[in-house]
Amino acid sequence: MPQVLIRNVEASVLNTLRTRATARGLSLEAELREVLTRAAGHPRADLAEEFAAVRAATPNKPHRPAEDLVRESRDER
Repeated sequence: MPQVLIRNVEASVLNTLRTRATARGLSLEAELREVLTRAAGHPRADLAEEFAAVRAATPNKPHRPAEDLVRESRDER
């Protein structure tokens, strides 16, 4: 498998991922592999299907779009 190098990753991003890796008992490299693998495995269409399944599993609950909740939170600040 060819090696890949990603340049110009912000220090704050690396620090966050390094901290997460340490908390999970992983190396930074292992954490990055998992993050990339998860990102590649969930196209937006798959996520939309998962969200629809969750909504279907809770039919008696009111569903508010996330963007409405984010706007409300911003307005409260």
